[in-house]
Amino acid sequence: MKKILLIVNLLLAFAGFTFAQTTPAKTKDPKAKTSTTPAAATTATQVKPAASAAGPTKKDGTPDMRYKTNKDAAKAKPAGPLKKDGTADMRYKANKDAAKNANAAKTTTPASPKKTN
Repeated sequence: MKKILLIVNLLLAFAGFTFAQTTPAKTKDPKAKTSTTPAAATTATQVKPAASAAGPTKKDGTPDMRYKTNKDAAKAKPAGPLKKDGTADMRYKANKDAAKNANAAKTTTPASPKKTN
């Protein structure tokens, strides 16, 4: 009896697995447009914004590293001590003040306005 119950449970489990593995049918939506740049690649390799918005930025708000002003800003060291990975240690006041000033100087605009119905 235990063997039969085990076999039935395994059959039900494998049947569930097969339904989970099917991909939904793709429907073409004429309103939906595909972008030429893959969104997954831009989100996977996001770069931290520079401390100051000295030079031009890309669409996602990160500094455009083709320009010398942004390269120099990336090489600039923080005001206070660093952690082992090279980032600013925010336990120290000098680094907190520098980050606060950088955030105050930075003006942010949304990439795209939200739609309301």
